[in-house]
Amino acid sequence: MRLPYTKFFLWIISLFFWVHCSEKKQFDSENLETADLNYPSPGFDLEGSDPLAIVLADRIMSAMGGREAWDKTRYLKWNFFGRRSLLWDKQEAKVRIEIHERDQVILLDLNRSIGKVFQQGVEFSNMDSVAFYLSKGKEIWMNDSYWLFMPFKLKDTGVTLTYLKEGMTKTGEMSDVLKLTFKEVGVTPNNAYWVWVSKDQNLIKQWAYFKHFSDSLPQFVSPWDDYEEYGEILLAKGRGWRNLTEVAVLYSVPIQTFVSL
Repeated sequence: MRLPYTKFFLWIISLFFWVHCSEKKQFDSENLETADLNYPSPGFDLEGSDPLAIVLADRIMSAMGGREAWDKTRYLKWNFFGRRSLLWDKQEAKVRIEIHERDQVILLDLNRSIGKVFQQGVEFSNMDSVAFYLSKGKEIWMNDSYWLFMPFKLKDTGVTLTYLKEGMTKTGEMSDVLKLTFKEVGVTPNNAYWVWVSKDQNLIKQWAYFKHFSDSLPQFVSPWDDYEEYGEILLAKGRGWRNLTEVAVLYSVPIQTFVSL
């Protein structure tokens, strides 16, 4: 969403003033620089988000490789804690989900909510069953992709960003803490997350999950670490006592990947 020139200019002036004068946080002018443009998705809560939180979100994007690199990354693969494997065609909005314990494969067009479901090599023909598992597949993709790609989604549709405070991670790293809340998006819009952003690297190093945004205590707090470069972007696999595995950025996949076994 590109702001009209006058509104954008006034927003930049107010952002600069707020960042330099806020009692919450003192930044020098270097903190306003980003490596590339990171326009918010349509529906991102620009007015309700803190200007400082937006600046930090843009710096995170730059540290992760930049918006341009993220946009042109197409095929992403990962294993969600040994439960299932996913292959996502980000440009075409298609996903292949392989659920190991059920020997089930879900092939889903995320935009049109159509696809195919196979179990033990046999394609489902009952339309109600297909619709049920395609819906489950979309929920799986939304959950599992957030566990890996959340730093790239800080300015997604429906997100409100709030700057909370400075704080230490459990490993003692001084960080800026942001809160993410959601407006009528996703399967669980009442959830909230806190993320700890490293002052030295502008990378998320810890996150906390709140089942409801009004909860005083999180359901969990875990590291967000073990960063590696994949293609032209950074991704982090470490989540404390468990890790995401088989993480890869692919440049091509077989043509049948999203249409058949």
